[in-house]
Amino acid sequence: MHPTDIKALTARIGRAHLRQRLGLEGDHEVFVINRPGAHFFYPENWYSVHGFIRNCLRVAGLYQRAQHNACNLHVRHHRLEIPRLPTSFAGFRILHLSDLHLDMDPRNAQAICAGVRDLDYDLCVLTGDYRAKTFGPFEAVIAAMRSLRLNLKDPVYAVLGNHDTLRVVPHFEALGIRVLLNESDRIERGGHGIYLAGIDDAHYYQVHNIAKAAADIPEDAVSILLSHTPEVYRHAAHAGFDLCLCGHTHGGQICLPGGIPLTWDARCPRRMAAGAWRYQDMIGYTSVGAGTSVVNARLNCPPEITVHELQPAAT
Repeated sequence: MHPTDIKALTARIGRAHLRQRLGLEGDHEVFVINRPGAHFFYPENWYSVHGFIRNCLRVAGLYQRAQHNACNLHVRHHRLEIPRLPTSFAGFRILHLSDLHLDMDPRNAQAICAGVRDLDYDLCVLTGDYRAKTFGPFEAVIAAMRSLRLNLKDPVYAVLGNHDTLRVVPHFEALGIRVLLNESDRIERGGHGIYLAGIDDAHYYQVHNIAKAAADIPEDAVSILLSHTPEVYRHAAHAGFDLCLCGHTHGGQICLPGGIPLTWDARCPRRMAAGAWRYQDMIGYTSVGAGTSVVNARLNCPPEITVHELQPAAT
């Protein structure tokens, strides 16, 4: 990372956050590369699992179908009723993209670009995991994001996931993507405002800080939290957020009929692994993701692009 970028990020997020994130990334890369098999139960880095899953799908005669499914994006329209939503935000649409893994397969990235091109929305949010692996080069991700950005309307906000390096932030922001690192922004419409906050990865790096992200949000304001993972649901709800948009789980990616996930790799209830959920007064939505991880295959869990429409809750 260029010294100018380090200085700018330090001023924004603080020296401790920056040093922790970059240090943990370095530790992780050494751990994965120099200790093969050490992440025995971490399938993204246990590469013998990849071949095992592919071979199982081939033996079952499902591999070609599962690969085709990975590019067959579904656009989901989801209505969100939020108490105290300013009337000027009635009908406000949020395009929600998650778990893009843009360098996994060029066909997936092309399908995502085509899928968002003609959609109508007011704001776009990206909830993490832009790289296929959890370490290594990210130049292909930047190139693919540059192409995707040409098909996205302003404004675009993002948070980082457990596959992402902090080093992508200057590149994303040069493309006009505002990355929220335990930060918030006010979104204005018709003289009123709501607040959009975002936290750094809470799954692996655990450098999220919900209190810091919420610090500048007025108590009576409607607030939306972007988190890569739903695992922060308790803390987010008790912090007073009205809505949490997240991803990470892929909805299981390879599921039993009926979309029942075999695993969702998150410390949260199964009901929060995909789609809409609620915890106390906070509404949540977990995207099953637009990309794929481990193997480029999906069964009974199609990739999704989500358009959320905000509406005031009926009183």
